[in-house]
Amino acid sequence: MKVAKKFFTVILCIAIVLSTSVISYAKNTEPENKYPLIFVHGMFGWGQDEGINKIAPYWGGTTGSLMEYLRENNMECYDVSVGPISSAWDNACEVYAQLTGTTVDYGEAHSKAHGHDRYGRTYEEALVPDWGNGRKIHIIGHSHGGQVARLLAHLLTHGDSEEINATPGNEISGLFTGGKENYVESVTTLCSPNNGTTTFDVADAIYLKPILETVVNIYAGIMGRSFLNGKLVDFHLEQFGMTCIPGERVAKDELFSAIDKFSKANDSVVIDLSIEGAQKLNEKIEISDNINYFCYTYDCTSEKLNLPKNFDFFFLAFTSMLIRFYGTPDDSFGIDFDDSWLANDGLVNTVSAKNPIDEPAKDYDGKIESGIWNVMPTLEGDHGTPIGLFSSEEYVHNFYNNLTAMLISLEK
Repeated sequence: MKVAKKFFTVILCIAIVLSTSVISYAKNTEPENKYPLIFVHGMFGWGQDEGINKIAPYWGGTTGSLMEYLRENNMECYDVSVGPISSAWDNACEVYAQLTGTTVDYGEAHSKAHGHDRYGRTYEEALVPDWGNGRKIHIIGHSHGGQVARLLAHLLTHGDSEEINATPGNEISGLFTGGKENYVESVTTLCSPNNGTTTFDVADAIYLKPILETVVNIYAGIMGRSFLNGKLVDFHLEQFGMTCIPGERVAKDELFSAIDKFSKANDSVVIDLSIEGAQKLNEKIEISDNINYFCYTYDCTSEKLNLPKNFDFFFLAFTSMLIRFYGTPDDSFGIDFDDSWLANDGLVNTVSAKNPIDEPAKDYDGKIESGIWNVMPTLEGDHGTPIGLFSSEEYVHNFYNNLTAMLISLEK
């Protein structure tokens, strides 16, 4: 009898411990961040909806899935999928539709100006269903994704007068009406060509740019009409009739006529990343007094020679040297080019990844100011370092632990 009592006492103690652990675990599964983290990939990138992301995650790269790591550490985060060779405008419209669970609306005025369909695919479920009802988001963009993040925040805050004038009030997307500055808590850009990149000038100078564009466009059209569409990659070019929506097998237009239409539309990532195109984008974008802005820059060149030194991906050592030896563009585009443009991360000039030159900024000193760019200290590494492309797992995790801790501090 005494043995039985002791046995049941032990069982009871174990049950209490387990129940306490379950309660404790349940509490810990509540996200630490009140506002979700929205990650936007760059050119040639991919997000959570594409099959390749399960094999090789864009966010985390060779160090493993960053999204899984953050979620295991009680972070609510989403890595959206947008057109990898589309313009910042089209990408911003695609992000908005995913966040709200609506049909992609590229805008009446924009679609007519660039010769493509106004509407894209429909997202049945909103990633952030209670967005805007007292709940904001943090937007984090890598490379071209930083330009997308900036434009998205601008449209939510200021709207777009051309779209308002071209569209009946009952038809216009909420993205273009403005007045939603309380939807965004912060915008963070990582290695983003906020003022363009001379990489495209280099490609032009060695006659590589038209060849690359042709090859990429043909590849996108073929892949976007194949059984691998969505299952591996998704180019999101159905507005041009160039690719299918995943799950559909019939594109709107004949392949090469669609490619020709896309090539002539001036509505692609190539335009935004050029020095001239970035300045035109900057003229359109305004910052908001109520949003916190951060920019992170990387440098893989030596301080004295501007030659590759601190790189993780060997290919970027080669492109870094091309940027260095090319020098600066002949046309100024309103920019005072000097030797500071020689330092780079292998794809983007380091100084260009800082704040847009027409917007207020300050070097980060531990105090965060809203409505102004907080320029973080330049870090050693290349264009792929912050997304884990051949960098170390420890570095990537520490970087995002510090970044998310800073963003969460804004919520309090």
